[in-house]
Amino acid sequence: MIALTRRLLAVIAIAAPLAATAEVRSFALPENHRTMARTTSFAEMESLLRALDGRGIVTVSVEGRSVSGRPLYVVHLARGERPTWRVLLYAQQHGDEVSGKDALLVLVRDIARNPGLLPADVDLWIVPMVNPDGAEADTRKNAAGADLNRDHIALEQPETQALHRLARRLLPHVAVDCHEFSRDSESWRTRGWLKWPDITMDSLNNPLFDRAVRGAAQRFLDRAAEAEAAAGHPFLRYWVGGLPPDEEQRHSAPDIDGGLNGLGMYGGESFIIEAAARHADGRRDADLGNRVDAYLVLFRAILAGDGRRAEDLAAIEAARRRSLPPFIPTNYLWVNPEAAVTDFPVVETAIGRVVKVPTANLMTEMAVKRTVPTPHGYAVLPPAAAAFAAVLERHGIPFETVTATRPVIAETCTLVRLEEEFDQVYGRYEGRQIVARGKAAAVDLPAGALLVPLEGEAAVRAALVLEPAAMYGLYQLPTFRSLVSWDGALPVLRVVR
Repeated sequence: MIALTRRLLAVIAIAAPLAATAEVRSFALPENHRTMARTTSFAEMESLLRALDGRGIVTVSVEGRSVSGRPLYVVHLARGERPTWRVLLYAQQHGDEVSGKDALLVLVRDIARNPGLLPADVDLWIVPMVNPDGAEADTRKNAAGADLNRDHIALEQPETQALHRLARRLLPHVAVDCHEFSRDSESWRTRGWLKWPDITMDSLNNPLFDRAVRGAAQRFLDRAAEAEAAAGHPFLRYWVGGLPPDEEQRHSAPDIDGGLNGLGMYGGESFIIEAAARHADGRRDADLGNRVDAYLVLFRAILAGDGRRAEDLAAIEAARRRSLPPFIPTNYLWVNPEAAVTDFPVVETAIGRVVKVPTANLMTEMAVKRTVPTPHGYAVLPPAAAAFAAVLERHGIPFETVTATRPVIAETCTLVRLEEEFDQVYGRYEGRQIVARGKAAAVDLPAGALLVPLEGEAAVRAALVLEPAAMYGLYQLPTFRSLVSWDGALPVLRVVR
C-alpha cells in the first residue's frame, strides 16, 4: 500500500469523522471515461488520490481546508528534471459544476499510468475540487453561503485563500478555471432551442493586464477550437447573455472577483472553460462522459502548447517586470464597435438541426470608458488598516505600516452611490461603485496607516485590488462597505507623491 505524506495522512485523519464524508476503501474511475454516468464524490476522489499518491510522478498534498474542514487536495505531476512551464488547473469552485473535476481526475490517473503523456517541460499542478463542501451538498456556494468565484478580490473564504496561496508560490504561466453552463436554460427551451457548443473557453481580459500576455492567451483560443473540432466537439469562445438576435451576448467579465482574472493578476495566461450540461430533465450526469471528453481535449492541448511556448514565457517574464502604465482603467465593458453581424449557432430542438442566427448583439471588443492617472501608491487609514492588511497579505502585496506621522500629497475619494441592481442597458452586474475623486492635497498620515507602493511584481495586483475609483471593487462587499465613512469618504487614498 502506497503511503501518503505525513501531512496528507494527518489531514485525512482529521477529516475522516465528517458526517458528510463516507469512507470509501477503494475507488476506480471507469477505464473509458466516455462511459462515466455519475460524478465522483469527495470520498471517492480522496480514495483515488490516496491510491495514486507516490505512484510514478504523482505527489498529493493538502493546501488548506474548507469551511467545514475538508482537505483541499493538490496534485503535482512533473517528469522533467527542470520543467520550465508551470500549469495550474483547478475545478469545482461551484460545487454543482462537476465535469471539470472528473476530467482532471482522469487526467491524473492517465499520467500516473503513462508519464509520457505529460510533456517534459511542464510542471503540472491540479486542484480537482476547490469547493468540497459545495460538492457534497450539490450546491453552487460553499458551506458559508459564499460564491467562491466572486471572492477573488477579497479572499474572505478559506478555499479561495488556499488557491491564491498556491498561486503565489507557483506564479503559474497558465492557470485554468473549470466550470459548467446550462445547455437547456428555461428561456432557451421556451424558444425551442438548445445551446450549441459542448464546451467553451475564454482568456484573461482585464485591460490593465499586459497586452502581449493577453494576446498570447487569446491566440490559444484558436488552437482550442481546432482541437475540439478534430475531436468532434462543437466549440465556441466563452459567452454569456440572452437569446440572439435581440438580446445581448458577450464574452467573459473583465472584473477580478472571478478566478479567470483573479489568477491572471499573477502575471501569467489565464483561462476559463465551461462545459455544457443539461439540467431541465433531471439527468445532469447523462452526458457526463461527453463533457469529460471535451475537457480532456482542452487539457491535452494546454499541456502540449501551440509551439510558441518560449515566446510566451518571455512575454510573461517581461510582463512581471514591467512598470504600470500611466493610466489605470476603471470602467470598461464589452462592445460591438462596428455593429458587426455574427452568425450565432443554436440547436432547434424539434428537429435537432443547427441554425445560425444573424445577430449584431454579440459584443466582441473590450472598450475602456474611463481611466485615472496611475498614483505613486495607496494609503489606507488606520480604522480600516486591519481589514486591508489581511487582504494585502492574502494577495502577497507588500505594504508598510506607518509608525509616525507621514506627510504625503494624496487624493481622497468619495463613494457617491452603490448601484446594486443589474444594469439592463449595458448588461452590467450589480455592485457598481460610483466614486468621485477629490483634488490632490497635503495629508498627514497618522501612525497605524498603511502605505502600499505601486512597484515590483505585485504592482498590478495592488492597483486592481485597491484602486478606489474602480467601478467594481471591495466596497460592494459588506465587510468593506462598513468601512466607508458616514459621508461616503473611502478609507483608501490615492498617494500622488
